Amino acid sequence: MKKIDTRGLSCPEPVIRVSRAVKELTTGEQAEILVEAGAASENVLRAIRSLGCDADTVEHDDGFRITVKK
Repeated sequence: MKKIDTRGLSCPEPVIRVSRAVKELTTGEQAEILVEAGAASENVLRAIRSLGCDADTVEHDDGFRITVKK
């Protein structure tokens, strides 16, 4: 499983990194993405869904862990 940590990055960098990584996934492959709370998590989820992927989100002390399946 590919892991992407975007915590501490300013927008739009998290969206750019996640979009690139999700596009590289093969069908059935998963990725784990760490994002900060707030606008970054909303923007990343929107980008993931716009690429036609499923995403599950779990809240953590330092943000969110998003699991993406292509």
